[in-house]
Formats: sequence, C-alpha cells, structure tokens
Amino acid sequence: MIEYIKGKIVELTPATAILEVGNIGYLLQISINSYTAISALPECKLYVYEAIREDAHLLYGFSDKHERYIFQQLISVSGVGANTARVILSSLTVKEVESAIVTENMHVLKSVKGIGLKTAQRIIVDLKDKIKLSAGTSSDTIQLADSQVGEEAQAALVMLGFMQAASQKIVARILKDTPQATVEEVIKMALKML
Repeated sequence: MIEYIKGKIVELTPATAILEVGNIGYLLQISINSYTAISALPECKLYVYEAIREDAHLLYGFSDKHERYIFQQLISVSGVGANTARVILSSLTVKEVESAIVTENMHVLKSVKGIGLKTAQRIIVDLKDKIKLSAGTSSDTIQLADSQVGEEAQAALVMLGFMQAASQKIVARILKDTPQATVEEVIKMALKML
C-alpha cells in the first residue's frame, strides 16, 4: 500500500494532480481543498488512498492525513463511493463535514451535489460516533463558548433569531476546530450549520 507520494507537481487541475517521482508521473484524484493547499507549490506530498477495481487502479491524494481519514470514513458508508466522497470534500471543508455529522445537520450535507436526504441521513447515522471522538469533550465546549469571540458570535446569532442553546453549541464546535477565527468568520460558519 502507498502511504504518500512526494514529488514535483507536473500538472495540476482542481480535480487531479500529476506528481513526478523518479521519472514516473503519478496521476492522483484530488479534492478542491487539497488543490487549494498545494496550488502555489512547486512540489508537494500527498497522502494516498488506493482504489483497486477490476477496470481501474485509482489513486486519491490528500494534502493531509486528516482529510484522507474523513474520506475513508465517508466511503465506508453504504451508497457513498470514492467520487461522491471527493465531491463532498470539494464542496465542504473537512471541518464543515465533521461539524455537519456531529451536529446532525443534514441540510449541509444535502447542499452537496448528488447527496440526497437518505444518503445524508446514512452518513450521519454511520459516522456520528466515529467523528464525535475527535470533536472533544463537553468541558472543552463550555470553556470555548465563554471566550470573547464566542460570546459576541452567540449574541449575534441570538439576535438573528436562533436559539441560545443551539447557538452556543455550534459556536463552541467552530471555535474548537478553528480557535483563531474572528467573530465574523464564526458567524458565517454558524449560519451554514444552523
């Protein structure tokens, strides 16, 4: 099994990357998130998932191990293939996918082209316990929600008509995932999840 491929970027599109290693060019299917991460680099290291089928041997590349882990979790869900998982990771950030699963927000998942209600429900049911493990404990959540940025974002969401408890929960998750986020960034992310 190939763990990663590190080499010179010969060709790059939002969907594929060709890395040259030892005079061999490897074609890797990538997400928009990975494309953004490597687009300005002359060479890079992509973590690999190999999909071996009767008619093809495909390599999927990821700019970090965590994105690959989420990809592997997504393809473990019945009805979600490698291309669908790649579309999900191209439409949403890894943090948005995790947040949608943990908060059971089917609307975020359904916003991805090709994902219907039943598939969104299956993703949440199958992965909620697995993704929850990386979301942290409730004591962390309470501490994060008490920060200045958290308080301002919660107040703004409540003024926009969202429930206090739901706002606090979402803001805490956002700040756990992206602790350096500004109030505006937190509000924008929360609006996508609520």
